[in-house]
Amino acid sequence: MATPQKITPFLWFNTEAEEAANLYVSLFQDSKILSVSRYGDAGPGPKGSAMVVEFQLAGQKFSALNGGPVFNFTEAISLAVSCDSQEEVDTLWSKLTANGGQESKCGWLKDRFGLSWQIVPTRFIQLMQDKDPKRTQRVMQAMLTMKKFDIARLEQAYAQD
Repeated sequence: MATPQKITPFLWFNTEAEEAANLYVSLFQDSKILSVSRYGDAGPGPKGSAMVVEFQLAGQKFSALNGGPVFNFTEAISLAVSCDSQEEVDTLWSKLTANGGQESKCGWLKDRFGLSWQIVPTRFIQLMQDKDPKRTQRVMQAMLTMKKFDIARLEQAYAQD
């Protein structure tokens, strides 16, 4: 029997928890909505609207609350995604910045709900673990010029002599 997840990220949305969870589960394999608790007559949200949405992303459980406009997301917390290919980077970047999302620097973005994501190719991590400090410095310098990661440009920086 699997051990239950001990720590679950809990995300506070204004009113978009169910919409956000539906977007997120559409992006990753092994993802699904687990449950939706809805507000009743007592509120404080509109009767029938989602209160808490429990969902799974790539096997990891999350909870999302429609708690109203009391708190907003900041870059102080982000969801980091390890990507195996440029295609995966491009697809996630495109879908997460769509409809009002915002690109940032160095693989960071905010989705349309204000949640920060880091879309990072695993190849970048591999290149940065090289024992040659000149190579890693070149890769770092290349990365600092990017919004969305470009694996080919990182590889070029790595291979320079």
